[in-house]
Order: sequence, then C-alpha cells, then structure tokens
Amino acid sequence: MDDRVREHARTLVDWSARIEAGDDVVVQVEEGAHDLGVAVAEALGERGANLLSTYRSDELTRAYLRAHDGEFEANPDYELALYERADSVLILSGTNNTAGTADVSGERRTAHSKARQAIREARLDTDWVSTQHPTRAMAQQAGMAYEAYQDFVYDATLRDWEALAEEQAQLKGVLDDGEEVRIVADGTDLTMSIESRTAVNSAASVAYDSHNLPSGEVFTAPEATEGVVTFDVPMTIQGRRVRDAELTFEDGVVTEFAAAQGEAVLEDVLGTDEGARRLGELGIGMNRGVDRVTDNILFDEKMGGTVHLALGRAYDACLPDGESGNESAVHVDLITTMDEGSRLEVDGDVVQEDGRFRWE
Repeated sequence: MDDRVREHARTLVDWSARIEAGDDVVVQVEEGAHDLGVAVAEALGERGANLLSTYRSDELTRAYLRAHDGEFEANPDYELALYERADSVLILSGTNNTAGTADVSGERRTAHSKARQAIREARLDTDWVSTQHPTRAMAQQAGMAYEAYQDFVYDATLRDWEALAEEQAQLKGVLDDGEEVRIVADGTDLTMSIESRTAVNSAASVAYDSHNLPSGEVFTAPEATEGVVTFDVPMTIQGRRVRDAELTFEDGVVTEFAAAQGEAVLEDVLGTDEGARRLGELGIGMNRGVDRVTDNILFDEKMGGTVHLALGRAYDACLPDGESGNESAVHVDLITTMDEGSRLEVDGDVVQEDGRFRWE
C-alpha cells in the first residue's frame, strides 16, 4: 500500500474526526476506496474505536432507484437509528464511474432525497467527515494521468492544517465582524447579508466545525441575497454536466436561472423544495494546494481564488443559538472564479482583489 494512503487515514482519524477509544464509528466505503477503507479500519483499531462499515456504489444506487416505484418510505427506523447512535461517520468517496447515476430521473432523485431528510440530519449531527480516495475515474474526469492525480489529491490533503487554520482565521474575523458581502466578477454583482452570522474556519477538523478532508475554506450562511451571479467553473451535478450557470436573486430567492449546458439539472435542484431556491452557504476557497479545476466539488470549492455558493441547506454552525437557517433536502455548490477584475467586499472594504487577499 502507498504510504500516503496510511498517512491519509491517520490524518482523517486523528486530525479531522478526532476519534477516541470507545467511539462508535460508521465508515461508508465507496467502491473505489477499498485501500483507504483498510487503512482507516487499521487506524480505528489502533485507537480502540468501534467500527461498522457500509458499502457505497453508484451502480448499486442506480439499480435501486430505477427499479423502485418512487414511493419511498420516509426515514426507515433501522437506518435512522444507526446514525442517531453513531459518534462519527467517515465517508470515503472513490467512485469507479463519475456518471454512474446519470440516467436516474431528477424526479426519482428528489423523491428519494426528501424521504431521507431526517436520516441526513441525524448524520450531520455526528462528527462526520467526508474525504476522497484517488481513483482512475476521478483522474479521467479531472483530465489527468492517474499518478499525477494521486499527487494532486495528496498535495491538497496531506498538509500543515494548523498553519492554514491560522491564515484562515484572518478571513473568519472579517466575516464575523461584517454585515454585508458583495461579490463582483465577470457576469456577477451580488450582495448578501451576513449580519449575526458566524463564519467557520474550515481547516479539515471537527474541532473547527469543518467536515471535509481536504478543506481550506471559510464559509458562512448568507441571507437577503440580491443580484446576479455567473458560475464559470464547469461541474458535474447528479451525474450531469452543468456549465456557465447564471442565477438571479430577488429578496433572497432565485427568480431566474439559465445555463449554457445542464439547465435541466438546475431546474431539478431548484424544484426540490422552497429552500432549494435560497442560498445556504457562501464559501471562500483558500487552499492553494488545489491549483486546478478537477470537476470534483470536494476539491474545486476549496481552490484559492474562487468563491462558491450553495443552494439549499444552511449549516447550523453558522447560525446564532436557537435560530433556524435555510432548510432544504439539498445542498448544491456552484463555483465562480475570482480572477483579474474581481473583488470581494465586506461592508464596502475590499478584502480580496484579483483573487488575492489583502494580507497575501
């Protein structure tokens, strides 16, 4: 086994999830992430944690959803109980086919997602962490040779997270003290309120309310969004390509949408429920180890010099105690590049210009 796989597992278990002896841990292993699953199991055994592993596969999901009549039981008790009892959930992604569910209808996806909302909330209440094992399918989607893609993944994942946390704390402080954010870029002029919100210093550890490895972003939960935003980073959403998506917001709600490719995907997402037409997240990428677009949201949204906005569910960590944020059965990220001619303002002060922060 590549030594970096074991280092990845140790980073996930120790730094990211902070697993302790006696913790009940659910490990979801996708079909291509077997090696990482083995290394994680070894690390959990060394720490005296309790392990229950589950198998994930897009082909399995496709077979089930296409065969089902679409009347899904809401939140089956046996699965809900699993996550209600778990201390941590480790999600090891690693698909062998990035378009494995592309021919599942949007209607069927939406029905299944809605039927699992309480299960999803129970999982999000754990110390969950999602990470990515490099596979040949992901390398192909990124347009990279497999060995080069492995190097890319580990450069982004195996880094000095404490040092990055210190750098990101500067932006967190600005957002915590701010009331309004404005994003100006090619095809974008968008304002949103962040008053009373708390920004998350997402440094790849649950200790920072961060649940992705790799991470490297600062995010918050905006509201009262106004204006137009164009997402120039192509993405695969629900197994289908989306390119040059444009959203118009009025009174916090998407009133118009368009895309050069994949407009039907946007329509499916926006039609999920009322919350899907509002923003749940404003995230600002700060991981310079992610130096290219790879058509993988786990990496692309962390890339330095980008901003991402998520339609749907807001994270509770960004909200005042006792306040409910935007609720939805979906959380779908879309990315725009902050390059030459762009700026990010907080209360009228320029925090980032041409993709570089004022302290860089």
